[in-house]
Amino acid sequence: MNNIIDRTIAFVQHTLANAESGHDWWHIQRVWNNTKLILQEEEADVLVCELTALLHDIADSKFHNGDETIGPRVAGEFLTQEGVDPTIVTHVQAIILNMSFKASLGVRTFHSKELEVVQDADRLDAIGAIGIARAFTYGGYKNREIYNPHIPVIENMDKESYKNTTAPTINHFYEKLLLLKDQMNTETAKRIATDRHVFMQQYLDQFYAEWQGVK
Repeated sequence: MNNIIDRTIAFVQHTLANAESGHDWWHIQRVWNNTKLILQEEEADVLVCELTALLHDIADSKFHNGDETIGPRVAGEFLTQEGVDPTIVTHVQAIILNMSFKASLGVRTFHSKELEVVQDADRLDAIGAIGIARAFTYGGYKNREIYNPHIPVIENMDKESYKNTTAPTINHFYEKLLLLKDQMNTETAKRIATDRHVFMQQYLDQFYAEWQGVK
């Protein structure tokens, strides 16, 4: 197992060497660490979870013209080249295709305990202090406004609306980040998410106070 994990790490580090910093190797490493943390308390296939955590953003559709098939395809090609059991390859691909927040807004056609674990690990990296940093990093990358009080939050977005949004980054808190705590699958992730959720709420309170010129 260690050999395939080590080779996967090397592949991901090379492939994402110039990635946007919210979706780079360090994001992958944090999600991998979160996955291992969750697996200390949750029962799931460790190899499937770790491989998926390492490969889940190998070709994020956001950076490939919205192509949601490219990530599973690149991951599958790599794992097949490495001689990984085809059932594991298929499972990893299915999780990558179905684990994103965007995917959860559409029709869900796949589920497994391993998906629950890695999805939670990824979502934990989208909230709290790091989640805030990543949100503004991506907003800057897309040249979005930080905040515009004249642009309302859109509640209950569908998949296409979410994919095509150009709203300010603060809106993203309400359209995704603050929703994630209640969408965690595992009891382990639910506990971790609670404090991170509170931190984001406190951050927003401070943000609005400063925006309005309150001491």
